Amino acid sequence: MISDAEKTTLRIAVAQLNPTVGDIAGNLAKARAARAEAAGQGADLLLLTELFLSGYPPEDLVLKPAFLHACRGALDALAADTSDGGPGVIVGFPRRDETGRYNSVAVLDGGEIVAVRDKVDLPNYGEFDEKRVFDEGAMPGPVNFRGVRIGIPICEDLWGDLGVCETLAESGAEILLSPNGSPYYRGKVDVRHQVVLKQVIETGLPVLYANQLGGQDELVFDGASFAFNTDKTLAFQMSQFEETVALTTWRKRGEGWVCDRGPMAHIAEREEADYRACMLGFRDYVNKNGFRSVVIGLSGGIDSAICAAIAVDALGEERVRCVMLPYRYTSEESLKDAADCARALGCRYDIVPIEAPVAGFLSSLAELFEGTETGITEENLQSRARGTILMAISNKFGSMVVTTGNKSEMSVGYATLYGDMNGGFNPIKDLYKMQVYALSRWRNAHMPPGALGPTGEVIPQNIIDKVPSAELRPNQTDQDSLPPYPVLDDILECLVELEMSTEDIVGRGHDEATVHRIEHLLYIAEYKRRQSAPGVKITKKNFGRDRRYPITNRFRDRG
Repeated sequence: MISDAEKTTLRIAVAQLNPTVGDIAGNLAKARAARAEAAGQGADLLLLTELFLSGYPPEDLVLKPAFLHACRGALDALAADTSDGGPGVIVGFPRRDETGRYNSVAVLDGGEIVAVRDKVDLPNYGEFDEKRVFDEGAMPGPVNFRGVRIGIPICEDLWGDLGVCETLAESGAEILLSPNGSPYYRGKVDVRHQVVLKQVIETGLPVLYANQLGGQDELVFDGASFAFNTDKTLAFQMSQFEETVALTTWRKRGEGWVCDRGPMAHIAEREEADYRACMLGFRDYVNKNGFRSVVIGLSGGIDSAICAAIAVDALGEERVRCVMLPYRYTSEESLKDAADCARALGCRYDIVPIEAPVAGFLSSLAELFEGTETGITEENLQSRARGTILMAISNKFGSMVVTTGNKSEMSVGYATLYGDMNGGFNPIKDLYKMQVYALSRWRNAHMPPGALGPTGEVIPQNIIDKVPSAELRPNQTDQDSLPPYPVLDDILECLVELEMSTEDIVGRGHDEATVHRIEHLLYIAEYKRRQSAPGVKITKKNFGRDRRYPITNRFRDRG
């Protein structure tokens, strides 16, 4: 047997798993199952992700002493498991002592907690607000694990500029193992690669990057764990959007460690990645919150159609119910398109006309509304009647209502409170209208890995081709009151994601009056967005965690 001092090979199993915030017992069970799998693979060490035992991000749960106590109990139980001589474990957990509250990792081996390290660089931007609930840890040194000096930078410690990785290298670390909770947005894998390569170059050490998987409220963690050697080559690339435990083999060569080249999994790009993120985020929200089924108002339009496709792909046709809610302005074309879509997806399809409830509302309000012009109020009554019916179905059968508004509509307030905004979750909330079209075309041509829906065309081509309309009045189209969606989406991306000035947006070729009008609509719709259902984060800046504007806001950018 090779002694620790002479160790020349280290086998590290990377666990890319799907924990649930607050399900401490369930997360412990996942860690134990992963350790058993790692032991079967011959691993010396199992690397789990950031705050794995609590689930990530736990937010204000870490302010509850009972929660921290339960996490510590799970850590002690996992540490006791390592007395069997099998793999050691690196696992994230929240902890509190007399000095503060920390985002920490523990190294477990031989039945004991060998070492604890605390996160130094606490992110406080975008979707992160860790400075609210955690204290900064002390600058760490490496941990001696069976004769190998391992540095453990926790997520932002690798991403930030506080010099955590350089300190670890200077204090003798031989390998950097980084547990992460890095959420998805389009192109994020390339961003992670560049961050890690920077640290490889600056420290002269190889880096293994382990990332969480799964949906947690708005966030989706896509996994895609990987490692870079000191020669800047990618040693291995794990899959995206899939739970897995992979064994990596590290060999001592001269003064340094090298990871053997491993599997190179396919990394999804653009529409495929966005669609799979929507599917995973939706599935986990429904399942982790205990909903048996979902119900969707299927209008014959593109937004509800892609939501139905995502729902069937995520949950299976037997858990999805589509309901058409026609009114006098609903076209025969829409009736046919909705029926064709439900038929293609294989899910239950019901028709519930709303003529009677709308007439009832109008009758009740007739005296109050006497002498006024018919307009948007009466149009919104149609939407609110539909919302009420869908919520009644939800109450009666326990199905979660799926909200179907896209980011373009949510940006400018083209959605009705207590109507089409009713629901528990929105899988396309962070997709602009043109992205909805692109994902619909992609889904018709591809079968996403892990999808439970049918192959082939699931969104009828006519839904994609026809002019979008809410059908709240005769001959209505979205472009009656909005610029064409390619124009609208570009202006919105400039305002929301890029925070560009209106002057610079006009400089891109947009009409000045249109830009100012869209900016005004964006600001005055903030109160609606605060009351909207959560939805999967897809872009770099979503409404909610990433973008926090005041509701009461008189600022307008007029140069």
